[in-house]
Amino acid sequence: MSLILDRADRRLFRAITPARMAWLHSPRALVLGFLAVHAVFLLALLPTILTGRVLGDLPLYRTWAENGLLHHLWQGITVEWVYPIGALLPIVLAGLGGPLLYQLLWFLMTMSLNALAVAALTDRGRDARGYRAAWLWLLISFVLSPVALLRLEGLTAPLVIIALVLLARRPVVAAALLTAATWIKVWPAAVMLAVVAVVRRRWLVAATGAAISLAIAGFVWAAGGIRFLTGFITMQSDRALQLEAPVTTPWVWLASAGRPGTVIYQNYAIATREVIGPGTTLVAEVMTPLMFLAVGAVLVLMLVGLRRGSDPTLLLLLGSLALVGAFIVFNKVGSPQYMLWLVPIVVVGATRAWRQWRAAAYLMLAISVLTTLIFPIFYLQLIDGDPLAVLLLTARNLLVIVLFGWSVRALVRLLKTSNVGAEAAAHAVAARQA
Repeated sequence: MSLILDRADRRLFRAITPARMAWLHSPRALVLGFLAVHAVFLLALLPTILTGRVLGDLPLYRTWAENGLLHHLWQGITVEWVYPIGALLPIVLAGLGGPLLYQLLWFLMTMSLNALAVAALTDRGRDARGYRAAWLWLLISFVLSPVALLRLEGLTAPLVIIALVLLARRPVVAAALLTAATWIKVWPAAVMLAVVAVVRRRWLVAATGAAISLAIAGFVWAAGGIRFLTGFITMQSDRALQLEAPVTTPWVWLASAGRPGTVIYQNYAIATREVIGPGTTLVAEVMTPLMFLAVGAVLVLMLVGLRRGSDPTLLLLLGSLALVGAFIVFNKVGSPQYMLWLVPIVVVGATRAWRQWRAAAYLMLAISVLTTLIFPIFYLQLIDGDPLAVLLLTARNLLVIVLFGWSVRALVRLLKTSNVGAEAAAHAVAARQA
C-alpha cells in the first residue's frame, strides 16, 4: 500500500515543478484559486439565480422559510421536523431577501464559510503546512459541489474544519462552533464526542456545548415548540433502508436483477428513496444498535489511547474519522451529502501530516468523484436499477467502508505504538533507578 501511495505522490509532484509548487503555496495563488472555484460555481448557478429559482434541496428550504416568515408556520416549533432546530437559522437567513434571492444568499453563505475554512487551515496564509490541505478542500468542494452548494452540509462542513483547527488555541470557540453545527445537522456530534473524550480541557468544552444547547432548548420552549425539540431523532427511527446506505447495497442489486418482492420506491412523506425486500425490516431495526456498538468500540479505543499517552491531536482526528465513519457505515440512511461528513477531518489531518493522511486523502477524492457520478449524473438510472449505476454505488460504498477500516486500523496502530513507547520509557526509568 505504501509503495502505491509513494508512486502516486511521485506522479503527482513530478507534474508540479518546484517553481509551481512555490507559487501554489503563496497566499496570492490560494486566493486566486478560491475565487476561480467560486466564480465557476456562480456561473453555473447564474441562470438559476437570475430567474429566481432554486436547485437541490433549496426548494424545500425556501418553502420552509416562507412558511415561517409569511405564515408563522415554523418547522421544529409549530410542527415536527426531520432536522435539528438549529437548521432553521440558515434556512431562514437565506429567505430574508425574499424568495427570488434565495439561491444567491445561500451561495454567499456557503462561499463565506468556505473562505473562513481556508483562512483557518492556512492561519490566514501564514502556515505553509495548511496550503496543501486548503487546495484539497477546494478540490473536493468542487467535485462535491452538487451537494456542497445545495444542502446544509455545505455549511456544517466548513464549520467543523474551523472548529478542529481552533481547538487547541480557542477551545471555547471550537466547542461553540461544533455545538452550533450539531444543532444544524446531527453528524458533528461525533466530532464533539471525540473532542470531549480526549482533549485536556474536556470539561470546558462540554460545559460550552451544554450551555449553548440549554440556550437553544430554552428558546424553543419559550416559542412553544419544546415537544418537537427531539423530533429529528424520532422521525429518523421509523425509516426503512435508504437507497444509498452501504447496508442497502445487496438489496439494490436484488432489485436491479428483478428479484420479486425487492423494490426501490419513493417515500413521499420524507422525500427520499428507500428499498424493501426480504429481511430489510429486520436489518433496518438492528442497524441503529449496531451503530451505537461501533461508536462505543471506537470510544473505548480512544480512551485506551489516552491512557497510554498517544498523541492527543492524532488520537482526536483518527477517532473523529472512525466515529463519523461508523455513523455512515452502520446507518440505514444514506445520502450523497454524507460524504461531506468525512471531508473536514481528512482535510485537517492532511494539514497535520500529509504522508500520514495521504491514503485517506486519495480515498476521499475517489469517494467524492464516485458520489458525484452517482448523484446527480446517474441517479435516475440508479433508481431504475441500471447495473452500471448500481456498480458505481457499490464501489463508492466499498471505499467508504475501506476508509472507515483505515481509520480504525490507524487508531489501533497508534495505540500499539504508544504502548511500545510507554514500555520503553518505563524500562529506561527502571534502568536509571537501578
